[in-house]
Amino acid sequence: MLRTALRNVLAHKARLIMTALAVLLGVAFVSGTLVFGDTTANAFRKAAVASLKGVAVSVQSLDAGGGERAAGLDGPATPGAKPASALDTALVHKIGALPGVAAVRPTVDGRATVAGKDGLPVNTDKGRPSLATNYLPGKDSRTSLKEGRGPAAEGELALDAQTAEKGGYRIGDNVRFAIDGPALTKKLVGIVTTDDPRVNAGASLTLFDTGTAQKLFLRPGQFHEIAVVAKSGTDAGELTDRVRALLPAEGAEATSGEDLAAEQSAGVAEATGSLTKALLGFAGIALFIGAFIIANTFTMLIAQRSREIALMRAVGASRRQVVRSVLVEATLLGLGASVAGFVLGLGIATALRPLINLTGAGLPAGPLVISPMAFAGSIVVGVVITVLAAWLPSRKAAKIAPVAALSSTDQAPPARALIVRHVVGILLTGAGMLVMLYVSTLRNTLQSSLMIAMLGSALTLLGLIVLAPLLSRPLIALAGKVTSRLFGVTGKLAKENALRNPRRTAATASALMIGLALVTGLTVVGKSAQSALVAEANQGMTADYNVSNSTPAGLDPSAATRIARLPGVAAAVPTTTALLDTNHGLVSVTGTDPTTYGKTAKLDFRSGSLRDIGPGKIAVSDEFAAKAGIEVGSTLKAGSLDGSEPQRKKKLTVVGVYAKTPTTDKALGTLTDVLPYSDTHKLENVLVKVEPGKTDGLERKIRAALGDSPLMEVQSHEQVINDGGGGVNMVLKMMYGLLGMAVLISVLGVVNTLAMSVFERTREIGMLRAIGLDRTGIKQMVRLESVVISVFGAVLGIGTGIFLAWAGSTMASSSLTLYETVLPWGDLAVLLGLALLIGVLAAIWPARRAARLNMLQSIQSS
Repeated sequence: MLRTALRNVLAHKARLIMTALAVLLGVAFVSGTLVFGDTTANAFRKAAVASLKGVAVSVQSLDAGGGERAAGLDGPATPGAKPASALDTALVHKIGALPGVAAVRPTVDGRATVAGKDGLPVNTDKGRPSLATNYLPGKDSRTSLKEGRGPAAEGELALDAQTAEKGGYRIGDNVRFAIDGPALTKKLVGIVTTDDPRVNAGASLTLFDTGTAQKLFLRPGQFHEIAVVAKSGTDAGELTDRVRALLPAEGAEATSGEDLAAEQSAGVAEATGSLTKALLGFAGIALFIGAFIIANTFTMLIAQRSREIALMRAVGASRRQVVRSVLVEATLLGLGASVAGFVLGLGIATALRPLINLTGAGLPAGPLVISPMAFAGSIVVGVVITVLAAWLPSRKAAKIAPVAALSSTDQAPPARALIVRHVVGILLTGAGMLVMLYVSTLRNTLQSSLMIAMLGSALTLLGLIVLAPLLSRPLIALAGKVTSRLFGVTGKLAKENALRNPRRTAATASALMIGLALVTGLTVVGKSAQSALVAEANQGMTADYNVSNSTPAGLDPSAATRIARLPGVAAAVPTTTALLDTNHGLVSVTGTDPTTYGKTAKLDFRSGSLRDIGPGKIAVSDEFAAKAGIEVGSTLKAGSLDGSEPQRKKKLTVVGVYAKTPTTDKALGTLTDVLPYSDTHKLENVLVKVEPGKTDGLERKIRAALGDSPLMEVQSHEQVINDGGGGVNMVLKMMYGLLGMAVLISVLGVVNTLAMSVFERTREIGMLRAIGLDRTGIKQMVRLESVVISVFGAVLGIGTGIFLAWAGSTMASSSLTLYETVLPWGDLAVLLGLALLIGVLAAIWPARRAARLNMLQSIQSS
C-alpha cells in the first residue's frame, strides 16, 4: 500500500500541483510570520544590547520626566517642562570614584523637531518621534560619527544621517529646530549613525553638547540617567549595591545591567508576540481556505480512482489499508509542499518589516533568524492540515465496495447524508446569525464583546460553508439563465456542469466566499469608520485653517492676535480646553472668544446663543444638559481637578444649550474663564477664517507670524478632513495585502477544480467535439463554468461580509459617535468584478487543456 501511495503521488503530479500550491502558500505565511517574529525580537534585543554595551548599572531619575525607552534614547513626556532631577554632577563624580567603576556616562534626553531647508518639519509624519540627547565624546556607544565631529559648544549640533539627508543639510549648514517654542538655529558639525531602531525606522536624532542639552531639556548640572561601566572582574551585584548607597532617598533608582536587559527582553517579547499572533491569525485563514482545496482535490481524485480502489478491495486490500494509502499520499504531498512553503516564507518574512513600517511602526532591521521551532512548526502545521483535510475523503474511499469495479459511473451521495448536511448547515447558520444579531445590540468594544463577535462570524461562515451545496442550486440556476441567454448552448452546458456535483462546486466557491467575505467586511467597516472620522472632522467646523502645536506645550495666548493682523485673514479665533471638577462631575470645557467663534464653527443652539456667553456664563451641549439635568439658568460650581487654588473656584451660569458636535466640548465658555484651568495655560488651537480668494501663500505667512517654528502645524480644512480618514486607509491597505494570500489560494482552488473536472469529463468533451462543438466552444464552456462558480462564491461572500459588518456597527459607534454603516458600492462592484476576472483567469489553463483533447482518444477513454 505504501508503494501504491508513492505511485499515486508520482502518477498524478499535474492533478496535485494546485493542492500543493495551496499548502505551500498557507505554510509560507505561517513560516514567514514565525521567522519574522523571531527576527524582529532578535533585532530589538541586539539594539538593546548595543545600548547597554558595557553598562553594569543604570541610574535613572524618577522625577525628571519619563518617556518611551528603546535602545537607550529616551525623551521626557513634556519636553518644555524642564523638571528637576536628583541626578547631578556631584553624584556623577561620587559614582565615578567608587571602587570597580571604569567610567560613567551621564545622559540628558529630550525631543527636538528639525526643520528642513524648505522650512517644513522633517520626519514628523506617521507619529515618528523627534529624539534628542547629549553627545559624549569617546564614551557614547549609542552613536558613531559618520562625518565631521561631535558638538562641543552651545552653537553646535549633530544629526543622524537620514535626517540630515532628508533635511538637505551638510556639514557647516545652519540647522533650524524647535524644542517647545520659537525656532532655534545651530551649526551642523557632525553626522552620526545609530543602532536605535526608531531612528532607523524614520525618527530623527539631534545631539547637543552636554551643557546645551541640560539647558534645553533639564536644568544645568542635572541628568536623566547615569550609565556605569565596571572594571573587568567587578561583581555587578556588589557594584549596584554601592551605587544605591550613594543615591538620595527619593527621586532616583539604580538597576543592574542584567536586570535592565531582562526588562527590555520581556518588553520585546510582549510587543513582538502580539504582532506575531495577529499575523498568525491571517495565516490561519489562509490554511483554513487551503483545507477546502485539499479536501476537494482528494475527493475528486478518489472519485476518479473509484474503480482502481474497488479492484484493490477485490484483491484483498482492507479498509484500513485504503485509508492509510490515502493518508500516506496526503502526508507526502503535505511534507513536500510544506518544505517549499517554508523556503517561500523566508521571502515573506523579509517583506513584512518594510510593509508594516509603512504604518510608522518603526520595526528594526536585522538578519533573518531561522529557529528550529519555526521550521518544525511550519512543517507540522502543513502536514497536519493536509492529512486532516484528506481524512474524510480517505474514509469515503474505504467504503467503496469491490463490486464498484464493474461500474463505470459515479455513485451519487445518499439522500440521507445530504439531508443531514442541510439540517446541520441551517442550524449553524441560524446560530451564527442569532449571535451576530445579539452583537448588534452591544455598544462597547470590550474584549468579551469582540470574542462574541468573532464567534458569531465564525459560526455564520461555517454554517454557510455547510449549506453551500443547497444554496448553489438556485443561485447557479439563476446565473445559468443569463449565460444560456447570452451564450446559447455553451452557456447552458456550463450551468449543467456547475450543477452536476453541488458538493464540489460548493467547496470551490466556499474558498472564494471566505476570502471575499473577510475583504468585504473589512471594506465596509473601514469605509464606514473613515466616513465617520471625516464627518467628525468636518461637522460644525467652517475654519479654513487649524493652527496648533505638535507638542503638548501649546501656543502662546498672543498667537491669535498675531495671525489676525495678517492680510487676508477674516478671523483668528483662539481655543483651549480644560477639564473642570463641577457639581455635575468632570466637564470638558472649550474656552474661546464667543464674538468670533461663530465665524469658524457652526453651532445649532436649542436655546440662547453665542452672544449670551461671557465672563461667568457658559453654554452646554444638549447631551450633557440632559444627563446632568440642567437648563438655561442653572449654575455649575467649577474648580480645578486636584482642588487646589480655591480662590479660582467660580460659579458658571448656563446661558445656552447647543446640539452636540465633535468639534466643541460639553461646555463652551470664554477664554478668560477656561485658560487658568488648562494644563499648559496656553492655547490649543487657533481657528483661521480667510477672506475669499486670499489663501495663496497664507500658510507661510502664518508660520512666519508665529516664529516659523518647526513645531507649528498649519492644516487646511481639507488636510484636517484627510487626516481624519488617512490612518484608516493605511490600515486597510495592509489588511488587504494580508488577506490577498487567502484570495490567491481561493483562485488556485477554482483552477484545481476546473482542471480535474475537465479530466473527469474527457469522454464527454470528446463526444461534444464529435457532434460539432468546436474548440472555441469548448473553451467558452469551461470559462463560463468557472465564471458561474466564482460569481456564486462572490455573491455569497459579499452578502455575508455586509451582514457581519452591519451587525458589528453598534460596537464601532461606541468610539465613533457618527459611525453609520456605509455601503461602498464602487468597492463592492470592484470585488464582484474581481470575482469575474478570477473566473476568467482561473479557466485559462483548464480551457486550453480541454480544447486540445484528441477527439477519438477522448471518446475511447473510460
